[in-house]
Amino acid sequence: PRKRNNTGHPNLACSSCHEIAACVRQPVSPSPARLPLTCPSPPHLPVFPSRPQVLLAAAVCTKAGKAIVSRQFVEMTRTRIEGLLAAFPKLMNTGKQHTFVETDSVRYVYQPLEKLYMVLITTKNSNILEDLETLRLFSRVIPEYCRVLEESEISEHCFDLIFAFDEIVALGYRENVNLAQIRTFTEMDSHEEKVFRAVRETQEREAKAEMRRKAKELQQARRDAERSGKKVPAFGGFGSAGMTSVSSGSIITDTIVEPEKPKITAAAVRPSGPSKALKLGAKGKEVDNFVDKLKSEGETIMASSGKRSSDVSKALPPPVHVESVHLRVEEKISLTCGRDGGIQNMELLGMVTLRVTDDKNGRIRLIINNNDNKGLQLQTHPNVDKKLFTAESVIGLKNPEKSFPLNNDVGVLKWRLQTTDEALIPLTINCWPSESGSGCDVNIEYELQEESLELNDVVISIPVPSGVGAPVIGDLDGEYKHDSRRNLLEWCLPVIDANNKTGSLEFSVAGQPNDFFPINVSFVSKRNYCDIQVTKATHVDGDAPVRFSSETSFVVDKYEIL
Repeated sequence: PRKRNNTGHPNLACSSCHEIAACVRQPVSPSPARLPLTCPSPPHLPVFPSRPQVLLAAAVCTKAGKAIVSRQFVEMTRTRIEGLLAAFPKLMNTGKQHTFVETDSVRYVYQPLEKLYMVLITTKNSNILEDLETLRLFSRVIPEYCRVLEESEISEHCFDLIFAFDEIVALGYRENVNLAQIRTFTEMDSHEEKVFRAVRETQEREAKAEMRRKAKELQQARRDAERSGKKVPAFGGFGSAGMTSVSSGSIITDTIVEPEKPKITAAAVRPSGPSKALKLGAKGKEVDNFVDKLKSEGETIMASSGKRSSDVSKALPPPVHVESVHLRVEEKISLTCGRDGGIQNMELLGMVTLRVTDDKNGRIRLIINNNDNKGLQLQTHPNVDKKLFTAESVIGLKNPEKSFPLNNDVGVLKWRLQTTDEALIPLTINCWPSESGSGCDVNIEYELQEESLELNDVVISIPVPSGVGAPVIGDLDGEYKHDSRRNLLEWCLPVIDANNKTGSLEFSVAGQPNDFFPINVSFVSKRNYCDIQVTKATHVDGDAPVRFSSETSFVVDKYEIL
């Protein structure tokens, strides 16, 4: 029986003398109301009988029984858990519909996850209904951290999964938590950490601003000394690149201050005259004025991430007229190639997103035209009728009486392509640096292999050595820009399509062949790489056509040549 003390907290009463016992808190214990209490001797302490732990381990394994992630909730060796998981596939009977199997010592409760299994190993006296409920929660947690249910993705997020498993089960017993609470607990959001990060970022910005101001003062002092015919003062201890001796006509060079040099680019030309340079060191100026004056001197100001995203949005403007049913077909590519050929990794992710703004058009179906022959892996939303899509390439809800959510972007279809076939590279880049007497002669060429694409705003960024001046450009298709602050030569091409599928760039600069890697490529396109399009939208009742608008985008997540 349970009684309450004067503080309102429940205490345990001795079953013999009915005296209030001291409140004893155990790490994991059954409900006190179900426990018999005895009174061996004063003081009255409750005696908890031992209860065996029911959940031994939770694991994600392959269909061959290879463990990818395993969390044990009792003392268990690695050899023991690997042996249990290795024996698991041999115990399953394909002819039965059960989701559990038993041995003399343990019970396996499992659920298939595409090519993997989510397995719970429990004792034989556990409650099978509770185990199945726990298994369903485990299976819902995994997609929260893994985009695709594959071995590589599970291994990459193994620690996130283990932390989530610990929130579900403690010392062999399930905690009373749901998916939203698990997500909140694992995020571990800290206000103190946010404050600390904000303070540190502010300090870094102030330090960079002070560094730029000092750099301009040193540059101005060097210019004044050159005009007056005096020796250039030696500013020791500033920068890592150092400087040459004064007798040989020294120039102060470091990662921030660059000597004046002619630029043969499409950017603004540096104007002559010292009047504007003298105003750079003035105090009390705002950051915007400082940036404007840097631009007026011909310096290249790096665009922030927000500006880059706005550039992409300008390159891919939204449709002029958006209907009440609007579709977005989006693709993103991540590719890594070797400098001598061969793909290290190529992954393309695509998605069709639907947005409905009129409840009259909520109950619709989408007809998909899939002409792709590259071996895509297609996956529909859980609420979409998968059989209908497989048989007729039509996207509709499982329950035809329901409508799509209003004013929300809903991903109805997604696909993934992962390959190492070089023939599937959309844009190949070949870089041939060769050493010469004065440095390196570099030849770079591109070739569009997927002629159906039209790539816009293509930028091929080649790293160049610092402190050696601007590269000397030879043959060139398109335009180029030398970013001396980031030590990059950017080869800019407005459009690459079937009529402009090849091009080359030649330049010379001091350095070694390894100095010109890795090369990064960025582009945007209004045509998708995989030939998947939505051709028609119809009402569920009557198959009447529905007006819809659509937009397509193909962008780069990572595209580099190592």
